[in-house]
Amino acid sequence: MNKLQMTAPCHFGLEKTLAFEIKQAGGENLETTDGRINFSGTTDVLVRANISCRTAERIGVVLARFRAETFDDVFDTVKRLPVGEYLPRDAAFPVTKGQSVNSKLTSIPALQRTVKKALAEAMSAAYKNATLPESGAVYSVRFFLHKDEFTLFLDSSGEGLHKRGYRRNAGIAPIKETLAAGIIDIARVKVDNCVIDPFCGSGTILIESAMKALRIPPGLNRRFSAEKWAFVPKSAWHEQRELLKANILPESDFAAIGYDIDPECVKLTLTNARKAGVDKYVRAETRAIAAFEYPERDTRTVVITNPPYAERMLEKADTQRIYREMGQRFGRGHELFIITSDAGFEAQFGREAKKNRKLYNGMLMCRLYTF
Repeated sequence: MNKLQMTAPCHFGLEKTLAFEIKQAGGENLETTDGRINFSGTTDVLVRANISCRTAERIGVVLARFRAETFDDVFDTVKRLPVGEYLPRDAAFPVTKGQSVNSKLTSIPALQRTVKKALAEAMSAAYKNATLPESGAVYSVRFFLHKDEFTLFLDSSGEGLHKRGYRRNAGIAPIKETLAAGIIDIARVKVDNCVIDPFCGSGTILIESAMKALRIPPGLNRRFSAEKWAFVPKSAWHEQRELLKANILPESDFAAIGYDIDPECVKLTLTNARKAGVDKYVRAETRAIAAFEYPERDTRTVVITNPPYAERMLEKADTQRIYREMGQRFGRGHELFIITSDAGFEAQFGREAKKNRKLYNGMLMCRLYTF
């Protein structure tokens, strides 16, 4: 099989980080669009990207990219695809997800039905079979329609790549693992740093920081849909896992410290750190922001945090009080990376950020303030 064409969506604002990760995985011919990286590579690249990328939401194998302004455009193009190159005779091929942005075709259910019918015709033509059992491995189909440009792809990841396996339970309004990993990359967390999160919740920022510092691949201990695909060698999964395991640091001076006013969040942080295999490097304790203090450390210390938003947990007056306390407790001269949706954050914090960048936490537009 020739090199695969692939696509990887990410949070808006993390495209540069994901592009670097894709290159590290061996991806070639990168094309960056808003919230997405398109690239090419071998099946080894597909496997390695799934296991190693920290900010990708999933890795897709592109079946087709074409202009589609009518349902006939979609149907006529999809039914002619050489699907036999990817899908075996008994493949199950549900059309599970779709998205349409700034396009003439907007009905996702109607598009799903059109794609499914066209793929069924393509499969029947490929295998000269009027009936399709769909009793074999699952090849989930997704599509993305942006400005009438239609991308049809197979979802090789299955569950979203943010699901690392360590966070089966989460606190209130947790930050997504992939977004946390992107912020950690922006903060340039290194192997000997100390990362502090004074609103640690379920410990996501601390755990993702430790995994990055120790070079632990985020997908090392989870499974992927493509592990059952016929055109991806089963040996590739073992080989790539072993290669990535060899890069993990056995020891490090890294430290991650979390505080939270809720003792249940502290327990959850420690439990999740243990599941992730980084509990040696993560500690947490119950402490309000008003009692925050920096630890005595000779190495670089950086605060990375996702404080409460009025939209999520508290009333606006409560969040403003917290932001004022943060400004009082976080001394000048320390590096801070704070993500919030509150446009008035700097005024309450008492300082103007050195830099702020737009990021999305789910559908919520936020800004990452750097001090």
